[in-house]
Amino acid sequence: MAGDDLEELPGVGPATAEKLHDAGFDSYQGIAVASPGELSNTADIGESTASDIIQAARQEADIGGFETGSAVLERREKIGKLSWMIDEVDELLGGGVETQSITEIYGEFGSGKSQVTHQLCVNVQVPPEHGGLGGSAIFVDSEDTFRPERIDDMVRGLSDDAINAMLENREIEGTANDSAALDELIEDVLDKIHVAKAFNSNHQILLAEKAQELASESQEDEYPVRLLCVDSLTAHFRAEYVGRGELAERQQKLNKHLHDLARVGDLNNTAVVVTNQVAANPDSFFGDPTEPIGGNILGHTSTFRIYLRKSKGNKRIVRLVDAPNLADGEAVMRVEDSGLKPE
Repeated sequence: MAGDDLEELPGVGPATAEKLHDAGFDSYQGIAVASPGELSNTADIGESTASDIIQAARQEADIGGFETGSAVLERREKIGKLSWMIDEVDELLGGGVETQSITEIYGEFGSGKSQVTHQLCVNVQVPPEHGGLGGSAIFVDSEDTFRPERIDDMVRGLSDDAINAMLENREIEGTANDSAALDELIEDVLDKIHVAKAFNSNHQILLAEKAQELASESQEDEYPVRLLCVDSLTAHFRAEYVGRGELAERQQKLNKHLHDLARVGDLNNTAVVVTNQVAANPDSFFGDPTEPIGGNILGHTSTFRIYLRKSKGNKRIVRLVDAPNLADGEAVMRVEDSGLKPE
């Protein structure tokens, strides 16, 4: 997507515009939702100048005021739903993973969190009429979990209808039963997943800013970014900030990171999916003693919270813990070589 002409804003010359572009602020809307301190540090300008720039950007982008409930409803009608391709789970989630929202998936080791992120990176590329969003994906990998071989398995595990629709959209000759066509499709699907490995929490925060840049630039493409996965959100923060003395700083950085991710979703109509680790709660005498890392900051910022837990064999329980407009509940799925499948 071509950026807005930032030099039209008062106080923004060519040098400042270049700094803003380099930091991912390439639209009036992106600047309008920034804080003066954030803009001041980015562009090396005073906070009062930054405030003036933000106010001007808000006027240009026509945001920042109140709007009617009807206008909110109209905007929400643009929200997409990314299907898990499992009826029971999609029903639980009101149709699938929402764009313009953060969905947190937490669970213990081996519960299937990374399997979900891989499956969604495939499903997002399926045409909307078959449950996808017809877009590409960004995958921020903090635990070395991304495996292209799983993407291969999961594409082959899609329904014939979904595969044929993807082949047709990509103008690849052949059908779901044609191995050459399938190989070409898998290569194309992998090309539309942008993977970056995060080496520490600061690098992870930087990658979220780069993701905004990439998502913004892709919006006029044939396959705009419609999914951002972070697997896992909390691993680096948990390892680097140990003990109560560092908890406040950890939560502050995590809060900024989450708002950067939310901005990617809001500005680009993108679904944001983050995985989270769990810890045992020693105070719990009844029920499940595990609880997600990240505390209230993550709990309040996530729009949807999903708890994955192991069941017998390859079965997994998907529990919707929190959602603004949906009832809590559970669904069952299986994790197979060919991807996530109904019970």
